[in-house]
Amino acid sequence: MSSHCTFRAGGTAKYYVIPDEYKKVRDVLRLCVEENIPYYVIGNGSNLLVQDDGFDGVIIEIDSALAKIEINGNEIVAKAGAKLSKIAVKALNESLTGFEFAGGIPGTLGGAVVMNAGAYGGEMKDVLRKVMVMDQSGKVFEIPAEELQMGYRTSIIKTAGYIVLGAVLSLKEGNLEEIKMLTRKLSEQRTSKQPLEYPSAGSTFKRPEGYFAGKLIEDAGLKGYRVGDVMVSDKHCGFVVNVGEGTYDEARQVIEHVQKTVEEKFHVSLELEVKMIQ
Repeated sequence: MSSHCTFRAGGTAKYYVIPDEYKKVRDVLRLCVEENIPYYVIGNGSNLLVQDDGFDGVIIEIDSALAKIEINGNEIVAKAGAKLSKIAVKALNESLTGFEFAGGIPGTLGGAVVMNAGAYGGEMKDVLRKVMVMDQSGKVFEIPAEELQMGYRTSIIKTAGYIVLGAVLSLKEGNLEEIKMLTRKLSEQRTSKQPLEYPSAGSTFKRPEGYFAGKLIEDAGLKGYRVGDVMVSDKHCGFVVNVGEGTYDEARQVIEHVQKTVEEKFHVSLELEVKMIQ
């Protein structure tokens, strides 16, 4: 799995499938349910830590094979595997504003919808009009934005275990030069503040209410804390990075030490934003 996630670690999946149409997603899902085979749906693998022993089940990748993006007036209709960066480029080319915040998030539309991904003051809930999902029986249906129960890094899709197949985004007409300027500004902020030079699974912890995870970790004296080839970034302490041949177990040890230390020093519990697949 190391070649399928941005942390660049993890063992082998027993089965790895890349469906190129919704029917194939349904067929694989039904087979897994009927045969009681564990399965996990991934997109770009940008917020995953997969254990070193791999995954004893089926990984279903919804990425570039299901990634069509269409423009319909002020709306963008995209399949779940579409990269957020490519959607942002499409929006910019059509002078549509509202999606600039997501252009630097290294994930797919499906994953972003599930967790209500956000950055720089924007979240997916701000632009979603409706989402097409599949439930565990293989039934496909749409959920309007107002029924998605989107909160901080969560949604009804996550809690109900639905698979995102696509979504409609509602944007606004904007000024092309202003959109370009904001896109460039956010890109520069991300490059200067995040450890993009190393593999990572993105922001490791959710933002605890009233605090910033990175600040708590730094104040706890954990900047640069390291186990093997996995360390707390010395550029942004909210990121745990792979500086060589890091493993899942090394990442787990770093994360658990950070959580324990912050809890002891500040009585604040750090909840994981990354998903650990075991």
